[in-house]
Amino acid sequence: MDSLSISYAICVVSLLTICISAKEFNVLSYGASGNGITDDSLAFMKAWKDTCSEAASSATLVIPKGKQFLVHPLIFTGPCKSGAINVMIPTEIQNIFPANYLGTNGPDQWNASDLSTWLAFEGVTGLSISGFGTIDGRGKGWWDRSCRYHPGQGCFTLAPTALRFQNCNNLKMLNTNFHNSPQTHVLLLGCQNVELGFLNIQSPGTSPNTDGIHIQFGRNVSIHNSQIADGDDCISIGDKTYDVKINDIKCGPGHGVSIGSLGRDGEVVQVNNIKVKRVSFHGTTNGVRIKTWQTGRGLVQNVTFTNINFTAVENPIIIDQYYCDKPDSCKPTVRYSYMHKFNCSISCQISMFIIENLDRTPELIGTSQTEVAINLNCSNNVPCSGITLDNVRLVSATHQFNQLVSSCNHVSGLNRGIIEPKSCLKI
Repeated sequence: MDSLSISYAICVVSLLTICISAKEFNVLSYGASGNGITDDSLAFMKAWKDTCSEAASSATLVIPKGKQFLVHPLIFTGPCKSGAINVMIPTEIQNIFPANYLGTNGPDQWNASDLSTWLAFEGVTGLSISGFGTIDGRGKGWWDRSCRYHPGQGCFTLAPTALRFQNCNNLKMLNTNFHNSPQTHVLLLGCQNVELGFLNIQSPGTSPNTDGIHIQFGRNVSIHNSQIADGDDCISIGDKTYDVKINDIKCGPGHGVSIGSLGRDGEVVQVNNIKVKRVSFHGTTNGVRIKTWQTGRGLVQNVTFTNINFTAVENPIIIDQYYCDKPDSCKPTVRYSYMHKFNCSISCQISMFIIENLDRTPELIGTSQTEVAINLNCSNNVPCSGITLDNVRLVSATHQFNQLVSSCNHVSGLNRGIIEPKSCLKI
């Protein structure tokens, strides 16, 4: 038996005996120390090389419990010979501070030329990541030098994403913790057939650009049963993304669940068939949001939010087709000019079943921190259409406002059931 791997067989006995061979590759066997001080990057790459080269039906990279691994930027590339690649990051589930960390020391020790990536998997099909370990980005050193909040010499406009998946199909990641990423925690770029579940993503609400999960150029993505707290969108959906299901998510602090921003550079965008169910927002700056730049073109359609709960949310329901990340820095398009008709064409169906059995459970009414609880600010060039509000009820979180209001610009749709505040939709 190879000294650097553990081989075992799973046999099913019936009329024939079928044996499925699998191999494990433990980073400790490749020289990793796991003491939280020594750079274990080389051992990880050696272990990955053998894992990806293994021709057995299943190959597993093991990052064992009870250790702290310090690694610098690593890109695990495919394609791999096995159709099932597993990465195990186990630790005791009851630990408040799990004993298993992947950590980085911050900007002063960052030797890679690419500031955008810490850990990445590229072109790996059939990848599964599981275990109850923690991927800790130690992002404070990056946040303290973010140009957004600390402009000046030596600041950073870009910081590493904790974990990026690029062109990885048939991907599954379950029971994994993320702490304090320098920037986005999990990035899906060009991935199809993805399941992300039972994730715990935690960073302060003041941490800049620390999206929980961002999807771009993806199809058939499921995100479920996860808790996300960060300084940006809990989940954001970018361009060329289709067939996304998001359910049973706790979001806050953060900026909510957002589609966009889209169309910043005038490109033609497409987002279709986004289903969001049973998401609870607590203390977020936004709840459900679609945001597009004035210079964008394209279509966002078949977007449904169902059974959404808002608690002390600043902007519970918002469509913003005049999005600009820096106030007063975006030039408006010329109205009604054929040559400048670049606004994103939004055709969204938003069905809100926020509170069910309202009369029996009045304590579940959604609450807004701001007076304008429903804000649908659409393009005058290409208005929003097909918007549906169904049983939406929001009251003031602070009782500062006697009555909340809704605001609509260039939008039409349908109202069903109880709508509070009073709907401004044009039928």
